[in-house]
Amino acid sequence: MQASIFAGKTAMYRYDEIDQRLVDERVVQFRDQTRRFLAGKLSEDDFRPLRLRNGLYIQRYAPMLRVAIPYGLLATRQLRTLAHIARKWDRGYGHFSTRQNIQFNWPKLEDVPDILAELAKVQMHAIQTSGNSVRNITTDHFAGIARDEIVDSFVWCELLRQWSTFHPEFSYLPRKFKIAVNGAEADRAATFLHDVGLHAVRDPRGTGSDGASPGGEIGFRVIVGGGMGRTPIIGHVINEFLPWPHLLTYLEAIFRVYNRYGRRDNIHKARIKILVKARTPEKFREEVEAEWAHLKDGPSTLTAEEVRRVEGRFTRPAYGKLAGDDAGHAARLAAEPAFAAWARRNVHPHKVPGYAAVTLSLKKTGVPPGDATADQMDAVADLADRYSLGELRVSHEQNLILADVRQSELHALWQAAKALGFATPNIGLLTNIICCPGGDFCSLANAKSIPVAQAIQERFDDLDYVYDIGELDLNISGCMNSCGHHHVGHIGILGVDKNGEEWYQISIGGNQGRTTPSPLLGKEGVPQSGGGGAALGKVIGPSFAREQIPDVIEQLIRVYLGRRESEEERFIDVVWRLGIDPFKEHVYGSHHQRQASRNRSLAAA
Repeated sequence: MQASIFAGKTAMYRYDEIDQRLVDERVVQFRDQTRRFLAGKLSEDDFRPLRLRNGLYIQRYAPMLRVAIPYGLLATRQLRTLAHIARKWDRGYGHFSTRQNIQFNWPKLEDVPDILAELAKVQMHAIQTSGNSVRNITTDHFAGIARDEIVDSFVWCELLRQWSTFHPEFSYLPRKFKIAVNGAEADRAATFLHDVGLHAVRDPRGTGSDGASPGGEIGFRVIVGGGMGRTPIIGHVINEFLPWPHLLTYLEAIFRVYNRYGRRDNIHKARIKILVKARTPEKFREEVEAEWAHLKDGPSTLTAEEVRRVEGRFTRPAYGKLAGDDAGHAARLAAEPAFAAWARRNVHPHKVPGYAAVTLSLKKTGVPPGDATADQMDAVADLADRYSLGELRVSHEQNLILADVRQSELHALWQAAKALGFATPNIGLLTNIICCPGGDFCSLANAKSIPVAQAIQERFDDLDYVYDIGELDLNISGCMNSCGHHHVGHIGILGVDKNGEEWYQISIGGNQGRTTPSPLLGKEGVPQSGGGGAALGKVIGPSFAREQIPDVIEQLIRVYLGRRESEEERFIDVVWRLGIDPFKEHVYGSHHQRQASRNRSLAAA
């Protein structure tokens, strides 16, 4: 029984009659709401919550529509529909976001109902991509194929999607709510940085009830109160092992406590992280447990039958029986250094022998991170049909993943991806920048993000140098909302307003928790790590003008290269070992020296 529930290989989820009806009815409903607003029968105040609950924002220059890509999983027919929407109703491109969604920055308000109707034809929507409700649930982009997998997290994400969509009790929460699910041993979903993080674990107390499952029964570590934004906080574990049947009832208890005590008088203090901090994690845990006592074993308790029902709505990959290693692939790696470099950075292990996962990088120098044109989307859909069983994923690092590529076809895929501009071999490296749209589009932004990302990419366009630097996450946000996750970048850049001008604050030492960090020394200035290796960066000092940012990044890199004890020691390891002071002293010392030199030159002239 457990093997069929937890070890299945899922691909695309197929709507049932209820799913399709909900989406179709929402299109009709929003079409009428839009018609009434444009006719002057609904005020802006009345229309605002309606459009937000359908993913429609009003940005700096035009509306922005955020389309849901549940847990980042896309069929090629869906990607082709997104390309069609970009051509017909936008400006020929879309932006893949850090919540594994896609955003269109230029649709006309009157066209949005038609866009939603087109999405509904391919089982897509924009429901709850905004508003004070449960947002798109994110997960590991290697779900279903990772060698360290405990459960296939797609199934559990889908269970949560169905539970949370239009939930009558939790549709108007104090603030937006973000959930991440991780089904593998390594945390590739940043679970400690979400309102609720769920990390699959095995009960260490023995074998499962079937006597066969290694390590014991399946359950979830429940993490609450994490998040970035104005007040970055690493989440707290409030339940080390929650047996899987109780997942929904325990979440209901969390949501009820949040609904009861979460602040609604101040938008900046309304997130659950503020509530958990104010009440203390221990008190919050007690309140959740007390509420759960009334819900445990109730109607929302999951059964094996229900899990199988959802699992059965996913199609199955048709894997071939392949050899574990392809001799031709090894020969091509030896013969072509460029191919070998790409394979080293962009090709990832697969649980099925003879297959690999491939990251198509959306971080080519000169292109806004996360952007793809309509033509590129169509071409990627063709690649996924040809090489990856008709499916692809969106990562929270704003790249695209082909999950099921035969090892023997990696070289051909590389050549095709290179022609599209998607073969930049920089995954995990400095130029694989996470970046929000910033002031070029967003009305909330204090500063532009995209030009900063492009300037850094241009400065570090030498791949040999980037490889020598090694693993380094650089994240950029245009404001404190942290859509670019700057708090958890090894280097984070935040746009700030200074007397009406755009300036940028630099932090170092953040980590999203993908790997376990080196032990921290506890020195002053060193950010403290949370569970799973998650850590918040620390600001190094006063902000900089935009044109100074590439120099500042280069100075930080020079300190790292000069102080690392081996090539295996990462930038983040050196920051945690030394603290921020050596970096701060070098950056501001160099900055003041350059400024003094300029002043002397001006005086001499």
